[in-house]
Amino acid sequence: MKEYCYTVAGHCFSVHPANGIDLTGPLAHYAPFATDPVQAPAEPERAFCLNVVSQDALPEPAGMVEEFNQDDDGSQIRLCRTPDGCSWFAFSLFGELSGTMLAETDFRSATLALHTQDDFALNNALMVMYAMRTASLGTALFHAAVIGCQGRGYLFLGKSGTGKSTHARLWLKYIPGSELVNDDNPVVRVFADGTARVYGSPWSGKTPCYRNMELPLGGFVQLAQAPYNAIRRLKGISAYAALVPSISGKRWDRQMADGLHATEDALATHVPVWHLDCLPDEAAARLCAGQIMRV
Repeated sequence: MKEYCYTVAGHCFSVHPANGIDLTGPLAHYAPFATDPVQAPAEPERAFCLNVVSQDALPEPAGMVEEFNQDDDGSQIRLCRTPDGCSWFAFSLFGELSGTMLAETDFRSATLALHTQDDFALNNALMVMYAMRTASLGTALFHAAVIGCQGRGYLFLGKSGTGKSTHARLWLKYIPGSELVNDDNPVVRVFADGTARVYGSPWSGKTPCYRNMELPLGGFVQLAQAPYNAIRRLKGISAYAALVPSISGKRWDRQMADGLHATEDALATHVPVWHLDCLPDEAAARLCAGQIMRV
């Protein structure tokens, strides 16, 4: 059986397609994160393993209870709990079912059944598995854009449509030495000594930016659209609250929630967090860079 291994932010995971399933195309943008399976950790030491099968090879469990249903611009992720505590996911794109996945209770392994040939289900299955499995490992998958500048990484946070990608592009245009690390789903890790690093990932939304790189984390900027530009530092509970909405995870699961809380608390304590009211203009980028890069 074919085996693909990848390492993102130090966490190794593998994908195992059944015979007859070709994932060469759908996994192409994971190439920068590829790890030789011979040199990868043994399966029990990997973050998770995803088995990929055909549509008919994974029957839907009976007696499921819906826990979560997200519909975002035509892409839908539905999560149910099975009677034995496993997680069942349905990934749909513009009303068409792209794939279904059954994940073990600890998210160490899962089986994904592909219903269509697009990569929507595979991409989301891997992203979901990564976020769930690493939540208790000092790791958080953020919904953010990341700019690297002068040796540090800065994350721009906010709801969809707030202008994260726009602000990142303004940095690229007006702030010397800026580079795009990731435009949608970077990974942040907190280590035992309190230091934090940001990593590129294979998940970057509409912008194809799949860079296997890491930087010391310089700060977070929560963006808000406004008819003016103003920036202020957040501290304590305000800093913590600014981070929570941007982190993926199954927060109704006690162990997962505890892991995310520990990561969020460490980040709010040790990493500067800012709030930027801004226009989509050069002045906003220069104001932001001038403040946060001083720290």
